[in-house]
Amino acid sequence: MSKHSHKSAADSQDQEAPVESGEKVQEEVLADPPPPDNHDPGIAEEKTPEAGAEPLSWEQKYAEYEAKLADLSDQLLRKAADFENFRKRMNREKQELTEFANQSLLLDLLPVIDDFQRAVNSAENYSSLKSCKDFASFYEGIIMIEKQLSSMLESKWALRRFNSEGEPFDPNRHEALQMEKTAGISEAVVKDDFIKGYFLKDRVIRYAKVKVLVPEGGEGPIT
Repeated sequence: MSKHSHKSAADSQDQEAPVESGEKVQEEVLADPPPPDNHDPGIAEEKTPEAGAEPLSWEQKYAEYEAKLADLSDQLLRKAADFENFRKRMNREKQELTEFANQSLLLDLLPVIDDFQRAVNSAENYSSLKSCKDFASFYEGIIMIEKQLSSMLESKWALRRFNSEGEPFDPNRHEALQMEKTAGISEAVVKDDFIKGYFLKDRVIRYAKVKVLVPEGGEGPIT
């Protein structure tokens, strides 16, 4: 065999090799792609209707949506009512806090007013001193100071003193320090008002300390 024949055979083999490679690539491309992974979280799984189930009509869908809307509206109204009640309660507590914020201060002032009253009551027992001009001026000054202080506290801060003598005993306003059984009465009555009681607006902030008359056959008042 000649050299030319060997060379042409070799060339023919070299030309056939790429054709075989190309056929393999084409077969791979034409092959079916792998099925999608249904477990991939990025792919939403479509729900198939149940076998034999009929699709809802538009009347049924409308009724369903209307029921859901009614339920949501009811929930919204309930939430709005709860919020309104909460708002009213907070406003009421805020108002009470503002109105009674000075209660502790006013309670500290009450003993001073008590001392003024004691001074006035003591001076009234000494009738002989009333003829003295200096004492009379001092006495009137004490009364004036006590009245001004009490009037200012009542007008500006709604601190109001109440009298208890002759009034029926009320455990919500009175604290009984002494009791005395008496004939001719059917209920407990306050005889002496040792220390005055006070209201702050409509709230009792200090009970009146009193002596109580009780019926002879009855029990003492509950304090």
